Amino acid sequence: MLVLVIGDVHIPQRTHSMPAKFKKLLVPGKIQHILCTGNLCTKETFDYLKTLASDVHIVKGDFDDNLNYPEFKVVTVGQFRIGLCHGHQIVPWGDVEALAMVQRQLDVDIMISGHTHRFEAFEHEGRFYINPGSATGAYSPLSSADIHPSFLLMDIQAATVVTYVYQLIDDEVKVERIEYKKPVPAS
Repeated sequence: MLVLVIGDVHIPQRTHSMPAKFKKLLVPGKIQHILCTGNLCTKETFDYLKTLASDVHIVKGDFDDNLNYPEFKVVTVGQFRIGLCHGHQIVPWGDVEALAMVQRQLDVDIMISGHTHRFEAFEHEGRFYINPGSATGAYSPLSSADIHPSFLLMDIQAATVVTYVYQLIDDEVKVERIEYKKPVPAS
């Protein structure tokens, strides 16, 4: 099962469009689910995501006008419970312990958050944490370093998630592979 994880698009507030090289990679009919950390900012961006997959889950970012998006959401894909939040609610932003607290409250195997515009993936206390970064590489006042456009594809098979990280660096798409296996519960 293929899941697109994307967020912090910020069209048109901070950028004009998604990188063309990413649009070529994201084609209809391949992706079953989309999990978005928010800041889509326009209905047109939502409509674009709906062309890629019919099952789209979005949480409200701090720049989203759509008040119907929830602050937090839990989605089950295969054997995994996946938590989703934009990340502006996590204080300090991106903090591991603050994210772990939300992960425990939501009781999820994978916790996805955004807001920092920087890709990040790590395991902590047997759980998997992901920040897809900004799909457009939109400017962020939170970072003095370069922001690279990024998104993730998660291939979920049984108790394993293989995450492919796509980053646009120096006008070239770089792909990194990360594997996470769901821990076997102690008996």
